[in-house]
Amino acid sequence: MDNLAVEKVKTRSVHVSTVMQNNEVTELQTVEHNISVTPFVKWAGGKTALLGDIRKFYPSELGKNINKYCEPFVGGGAVLFDVLSNYCIEEIYISDVNRELINVYKTIRDNVEALISILDSIQSEYALFNVEKQKEYYYDKRDEFNLYITNKITDRVYGSALFIFLNRTCFNGLYRVNNEGLFNVPMGAYVNPKICDKENLRNVSIKLRNVKIECAAYDKSIDFIDANTLVYFDPPYRPLLETVSFTSYSKHKFTDREQLKLAEYFKKVSQKGAVCILSNSDPKNLNEDDNFFDDLYKDFTINRIKSKRRINSNADRRGDVSELLITNVLDINEGEL
Repeated sequence: MDNLAVEKVKTRSVHVSTVMQNNEVTELQTVEHNISVTPFVKWAGGKTALLGDIRKFYPSELGKNINKYCEPFVGGGAVLFDVLSNYCIEEIYISDVNRELINVYKTIRDNVEALISILDSIQSEYALFNVEKQKEYYYDKRDEFNLYITNKITDRVYGSALFIFLNRTCFNGLYRVNNEGLFNVPMGAYVNPKICDKENLRNVSIKLRNVKIECAAYDKSIDFIDANTLVYFDPPYRPLLETVSFTSYSKHKFTDREQLKLAEYFKKVSQKGAVCILSNSDPKNLNEDDNFFDDLYKDFTINRIKSKRRINSNADRRGDVSELLITNVLDINEGEL
């Protein structure tokens, strides 16, 4: 074979290899796009039940010109996972001040199989016990988790497994800490809770592959946000009187002063051209004259939507209440996904 023929074969081989690689990337992107994911934890104040209302305020250009997404109070991530399941987003930034929660996100992204292995063992052990033994097991694991919080246990994968186990078996999926920052939620009453959801964890891992995950205050997101960004804020709610005891998700309190600072940040981000959506409680549920948020966000669109009261030990008192959905856009997207 002459040199010219050899060069033609080489060129053809490179072309075929490139086509194969491009096809593999395209197939991977297609598979990834077709994956639907749901929150891997139950979360007090989670937004799964309100997604139908929140979606109405997604910009029509989401996944096109709006190709970035930011959620600086990510929590259980219901809106994050809805966006990940339905739109092709080029860049995503999520954060939370709850270090242990953020470690779970990072563990699922980076080391999901090791996490699944531990959770599978915990689930098998837990299922063997009667109610009394399960209770003893729960409080033993809670003690271990608090050792993890205080850095006496340093294995992040194991600590993340403890987080998910406690979330799946504690009262109402609540995350609450005392003044020392230690997890203090009692055991819930569940029959055969699903502790290890292997399929969803693996799918979440795929979706989080290129997500920037930070343990940080919400205002650290400022450099990420631009005019091509959808930002969803779901801060700790300003407490209604009857739910005040359920608001300590971290040892740092989110007071009215913090709500004022957040409103200023909302304005700052809006001035950058980002599309912004913010959720909070509606003080008018208890006091019609309480205009705290109406005054704070008077330059924006304040929507009141109906929600079930999700944290109340008395099931009869979990009726409809109003919640706020504040946006810097006027048009409502009524289309279905």
